[in-house]
Amino acid sequence: MAHILIVDDEPQIRLIIKKYAEFEGYTVSEAADGKEAVNLLKSEKNKFDIVIMDIMMPEIDGFTAVNKIREFSSVPILMLSARGEEYDRIRGFELGIDDYVVKPFSPKELTLRIHAILARSAHKTDSNHDYFCAEGLKIDYTSRIVTVNGERVELSPKEYDLLYYLVNNKNIALSRDKLISNVWGYDFYGDDRTLDTHIKLLRKSLKEYNKFIVTLRGVGYRFEC
Repeated sequence: MAHILIVDDEPQIRLIIKKYAEFEGYTVSEAADGKEAVNLLKSEKNKFDIVIMDIMMPEIDGFTAVNKIREFSSVPILMLSARGEEYDRIRGFELGIDDYVVKPFSPKELTLRIHAILARSAHKTDSNHDYFCAEGLKIDYTSRIVTVNGERVELSPKEYDLLYYLVNNKNIALSRDKLISNVWGYDFYGDDRTLDTHIKLLRKSLKEYNKFIVTLRGVGYRFEC
């Protein structure tokens, strides 16, 4: 039974999410701002499986809270906000969130996204090989560490999952639907912008080796080296 932390300064929003989450069998805790959320996550008494994080909050906003949380925890984070601009989504993904939902939202869709994130988190497996190496790009599957020309690059959990899938299907044309289905899950309810945003961030992290990720117009992407 998963334990969810809902972080939002609007009591009504927390109540709606809590109602649907508890109906699905999840245990729910609440925080009214980012500062309270960070303190709850740092407490040894609490073990959370996923965090639902708003952006605009007093004390510490959602972005700052995520940044602080990522200093000590890799707990999955779903950002929930009225701010739907691409800049905000990119900033969230750069900080290491797993998904981004724009308000107003469908409670049913939100619970499906929560379920998908938790399912992927529980069933992640590593490759049978210890590492992948091509020119100056190296991926250590055991530690999930990626280095470019000997320097470690920090990828969000979803960026790593995307890179992992691309590499392990090297030289295969992967449609956008196939990438979304296998990296985000068959029950993912987002759109193509989520994939595009992660490809953009991943290419930026890989520096000159972003050449390995080839865009197939009208189809999707292929990893070739």
